[in-house]
Amino acid sequence: MGAVILRTGFLDMQVCVPKDFTDEQVKEFADSYNPCGTKNGWLILKQGSKYLGGADERVVCSRKDDHVHIVLEA
Repeated sequence: MGAVILRTGFLDMQVCVPKDFTDEQVKEFADSYNPCGTKNGWLILKQGSKYLGGADERVVCSRKDDHVHIVLEA
C-alpha cells in the first residue's frame, strides 16, 4: 500500500508513507493530494518542533511497520 493522508486540518496534515520516502517525496505527495495554497506548500515538522509534543519526526505506523507517520504544516 502506498502513501495516504491520515488527517487534515486548516494548517496541518498527517500522512502515512513508506518509510523509504524522502522528505521531497513526502512533500510532493502532500502538495499533490491536498494543496495547502501557500507559496512554499506543505512543510514537514522537524525533530524538536514544539508542535510535535516530543514525538519523533517520523513515527513508525502501528499497522504497517514499513510505513511512517509524518506531520506537515502550512
